[in-house]
Amino acid sequence: MREVNLRSIDLNLLVVLSVLLEQRHVSRAALVLNMSQPAVSRALQRLRETFADPLLVRTAQGYDLSARAQLLKPQLSGLLSGLEQLIETPQFAPELADTLIKLTGLDLDVALYVPQLVKQARAQAPNMRFEVVAQQAEHFASLDNGEVHFCLTAQEPVVGADQIHRMELDRMDVVCLMDANNPLARQPLTLESYAAAQHGLVSITGLGPGVMDALLARFGLSRKVQVRLASFMSVADFCEGTDLLFSLPERLAHYIARHRDLVIRPLPAGMQQRQVVFYLYWHQRYHQDPACVWLREQIVGLRQAGCLSPPGAVLASSGAD
Repeated sequence: MREVNLRSIDLNLLVVLSVLLEQRHVSRAALVLNMSQPAVSRALQRLRETFADPLLVRTAQGYDLSARAQLLKPQLSGLLSGLEQLIETPQFAPELADTLIKLTGLDLDVALYVPQLVKQARAQAPNMRFEVVAQQAEHFASLDNGEVHFCLTAQEPVVGADQIHRMELDRMDVVCLMDANNPLARQPLTLESYAAAQHGLVSITGLGPGVMDALLARFGLSRKVQVRLASFMSVADFCEGTDLLFSLPERLAHYIARHRDLVIRPLPAGMQQRQVVFYLYWHQRYHQDPACVWLREQIVGLRQAGCLSPPGAVLASSGAD
């Protein structure tokens, strides 16, 4: 059996062969292919050498297919169709998709943004599945190693950023959350009263001081952190009925304060810095994935409609700026 070296075969010749077998004439094939007749003749010669067969044979009525060509014709049609499907961009059909999408993020971040996305997606893709993966200390590593499709966070990658894409989900100020009976809830916060308050701090990494500590240091002030938590989910329990004050991104504070005897106050003048921005991140490996592209389109639609996250509560009326 003759050994075939695929690297030596020009796939473009297969397209020419398909038309030649259909037209059974060099001149007519040249017209269909928009090629010159000599070019098609040269292609036919190369095809004859490749297949070691004449392919087109002359008869009294013109040209006809050789026995080998008659076998090749249906095989070639299926092969070219398969190659087209292999190369063309896959199409995503939401109503048929049963894709599993994995996301990671902090519990409260997920609670704020993901339910609306899942509802929107499942309304059009009822069989699409979602899995929320527990966020690791280095959650961008989960994107890098392919464990998840998306990561929701306000942090930014330190390494590998050139392979990571992102989409802004939300941006907000930092506010103060406290018990409704906290004396600070009934008067404007100043730098001094803020620094003197009893503070709670949510530290995801558990390392170092918080952002507010660095801001206070610019004014020559410091604060006492009485309670340090590793999650936002228990903030209301530690805050309600105590003198603790938590400084949190605004929409997270509104979510935590729902149905609780808590109030939200603006930071003291001079403390508010740039807004906290929440992003949806994904790795380059999924940038062109049809399901992930479609899901990002759903997020854009939700953002434009203002439906991505639940509405926030109104700031406390007692002296709110």
